[in-house]
Amino acid sequence: MSLRTKRIYEKPSPDDGHRLLVMRRWPRGIRKDAVHAWQKELAPSEPLRVAFLHDGMPWEEYAPRYIQEMAPKVDLLAEVARRALEGTVTLLCWCKDESRCHRSLLRGLVEGPNVYGGPASA
Repeated sequence: MSLRTKRIYEKPSPDDGHRLLVMRRWPRGIRKDAVHAWQKELAPSEPLRVAFLHDGMPWEEYAPRYIQEMAPKVDLLAEVARRALEGTVTLLCWCKDESRCHRSLLRGLVEGPNVYGGPASA
């Protein structure tokens, strides 16, 4: 499986493969042809996003709540996993700190076991 993460404001690279935007809102200054697909549904809900970015929700509370929001979206996660088995997929978001960005959590969910009906190494 080839799954990467990257900031949307970084220059696109041929190594990015399928560029998948995983933000609720379209990022300012980014052209539509800079991504191959946009999956708003894989972004945190608006209330969760606001609680984390504006209301000071700690990462330790945010992370499990985001994961919980993604639990019913198994089909979308499986779609990303299948595409990553076929070639590189790069998850894109605006966050500067990848360690505190939902794209890193999303990557873990997609790479995890049983997302697409088998272990991540299948």
